[in-house]
Amino acid sequence: MEWRVPLSDIDFGAEEEAAVMQILRGRWLTMGAVTQAFEEEFAAYVGARHAIAVTNGTAALHLACLAVGLQPEDEVILPSLTFLATANAVRYTRATPVFADIESQHDLDISPASIEQQLTKRTRAIMVMHYGGYACDMPRIMALAKAHGLAVIEDAAHAIGSVLEGRKMGTWGDVGCFSFFSNKNMTTGEGGMLVTDNDSLAEKLRILRSHGMTTMTWDRHQGHAWSYDVVELGYNYRIDELRAALGRVQLGKLEQNNERRRHITALYRGYFQELVPSVIVPFSQPRGVSSCHILPILLPVESDRAGFMERMKSHQIQTSIHYPPVHKFRTYTEINKHPSILPMTEEIASREVTLPLYPALTDEGVTAVVQAVRDTLREASD
Repeated sequence: MEWRVPLSDIDFGAEEEAAVMQILRGRWLTMGAVTQAFEEEFAAYVGARHAIAVTNGTAALHLACLAVGLQPEDEVILPSLTFLATANAVRYTRATPVFADIESQHDLDISPASIEQQLTKRTRAIMVMHYGGYACDMPRIMALAKAHGLAVIEDAAHAIGSVLEGRKMGTWGDVGCFSFFSNKNMTTGEGGMLVTDNDSLAEKLRILRSHGMTTMTWDRHQGHAWSYDVVELGYNYRIDELRAALGRVQLGKLEQNNERRRHITALYRGYFQELVPSVIVPFSQPRGVSSCHILPILLPVESDRAGFMERMKSHQIQTSIHYPPVHKFRTYTEINKHPSILPMTEEIASREVTLPLYPALTDEGVTAVVQAVRDTLREASD
């Protein structure tokens, strides 16, 4: 279907094309010098000592769980209102995800109070996800982690460029994980990044990323090494030079595009308050500065969400849902011996709809989306 206003779009142009062509002409495609430059630039951007590029955001989360030492029988507290990769990464280590509730209908991030309620003697880590690019309450969460000796992993897939108290998201915890999937604020198609200030964690992440090997193909190609040892059971989670080249260009556009996203989000808020006050736009008073990755709204209570989304489709406006709660998926209900009780997550998830948001969305496009929401809700009530 041809959308009048799609849910998302990418900002690719001549710079990205030139960067890819340069790699093709250079004839070195696997992880090498361009990847190293991308890592250095990303680390400088977020203010971290180390950045380690990987093949996707899920790989980043998996490596983070391994690097902090998760073991079978360990528990990790995390939100259910997230993409399932957040929880899956914990299960890859055979540790157990324990779900905490969100704050409120105005704050869809994980609740520190709910985290505290879920703590047990088996808890080894907290994994946060900065929903929509809006920062979790990291001062409270870090204080909890310190008091109980827990690792903190940040799923910052939505939060590239978000800032809290002068610190970029992803740099608060032990390890931060980013995604460069095609709908993210900067994209390489697939791709991800880990950041950390911990030297030993960084070294472990680098080794785990490439089969547990002590030297890379690029090192040997450059003559810096001729052999290698294998010191861990590692994975093939490497990124390639093509995607790293795209990432470098996209990183250069990020601040400008995030600023545009913030402008669009402010327009949405103003128009909804004026034209459709029955619709809630969460995060009206966010912590810090958001990357404004997505635009979630909450429909009025007892709305027919599926019907609403179908009617928006008839207006050629694309919508989505972020997210079906992970703890409700069959694969999680089957392993959960103590069913999660998350009333706020379940109530909010049943009403959430995601509207279009991307830098090229025009002010007129925002107006068209809000008018379509107003008309659609009126149609439903007639």
